[in-house]
Amino acid sequence: MMKLLSWEYARNIIRDTTPSLRYKEGEDFSLWQKRCREKLSELLCLGNIKRAEDDKFTVEYVKEEADFTEYRFTLQSEEGYTFPAVMRVPKGKKAPMPLIITLQGHSTGMHISIGKPIYPKDEESINSGDRDFVVRAVKEGYVAVAIEQRNFGEVGYKEGDYTVNRCHMESMNAIISGRTTIGERVTDVSCTIDAVLREFDFIDEEKIMLMGNSGGGTATLYAAALDERISLAMPSCAVCTYKDSIAAMPHCVCNFVPNIANYFDMGDIGGLIAPRKLIVVNGKEDDIFPEAGVLEAYSEIERLYRVAGVPENVALVTGDGGHRFYADDSWPVVHKMTGV
Repeated sequence: MMKLLSWEYARNIIRDTTPSLRYKEGEDFSLWQKRCREKLSELLCLGNIKRAEDDKFTVEYVKEEADFTEYRFTLQSEEGYTFPAVMRVPKGKKAPMPLIITLQGHSTGMHISIGKPIYPKDEESINSGDRDFVVRAVKEGYVAVAIEQRNFGEVGYKEGDYTVNRCHMESMNAIISGRTTIGERVTDVSCTIDAVLREFDFIDEEKIMLMGNSGGGTATLYAAALDERISLAMPSCAVCTYKDSIAAMPHCVCNFVPNIANYFDMGDIGGLIAPRKLIVVNGKEDDIFPEAGVLEAYSEIERLYRVAGVPENVALVTGDGGHRFYADDSWPVVHKMTGV
C-alpha cells in the first residue's frame, strides 16, 4: 500500500471533491446565481465586516498634468480602517466616462499602478510585467483608480519598510477573527465604487470595470462575482482550479477561504459574473497558476456563459510569458467587448 504524505493526502481531498453548488443542467440560472452569491458572501465572512456609516471621503490633493488630472483621496470602509486611492481622469474626454479600478497583487503597493517606482525592483515590476495599470488605462481612454489593497503598500508595510510584508500574518489574524482577507478586499472595492459614483459626476455608472494581477486578480474575480455594478472584470494570473494552484504549492494565506472547495471552484465563481463581461488573462509559463488548471477553470466558465446565453461576453487571453499582466494582448479585447 502506497503511503501518502499529509500534504498529498490533503491535496487529494480537494482534487476528488466536486463542489456541491456546481451548476446542474436544467437549473434556473438566475436562482442558481442568487443561491451561490449568498453562500459565497457567507464563506467570505462578509457578515462579520461592518461597513462604516460614514466613509469620511477626503480629497488630499488635485494635480493637473498634461494628459490627465490626478486626485488622491482616502476613504473609510470600516470604522477605524482608512485606505488611500489615486484616480487619474484623462483630458479631452467627454462625460460620462468609463471607469476602471485597478488592484496590484503582492507588491510594494498601488504606486506601481500609477507608474511611480519607490522601492528597489519596482521599476522592474512595471517594465517587465505591464503592472502600471492606471498609466495604460488612461491612455486607453478610461478614468482609472488605483486602490491600496489590504496588507499591501501604505496599509501593509510597517513605517514604509517594504521588506516587512504582513499579508500572511494579517490574513491569519483575519481567519481567527471570523473574517477573510478576500472578503475585506471585496468590501474595499465596493466602498470605492460607492464613493467614486457619489463624489464625481463624470463617471458612467454603466461602465465600471475592475482589473488586477495575481492577488489583485483574485480579488477582482470575487468582487465581480458579488458586486453586480461591475460591468467587466479582467482578472490576470489568478483564475485556476484550486487543486492546480493554491492547493498545489505555497501561496499567501490571503488566497484561502475556509471550506470554499466544498461549494465552489474558481470556474463556478466566474459564472456568477455572467451575463456581465469577463476577460480571463493568464501566462503560458505561469508556474503558480499553471495553464492546465486555467483551461479547466475557464472551460467551466465558458459552459456557464453559454447557459446564460452570452458566450460572446467571456474571453481568455493567454500571454507567452509567466506570472504578469499582458497589456498589449488584453486591451484590444476590452475595446472589442465593450465598444469603448
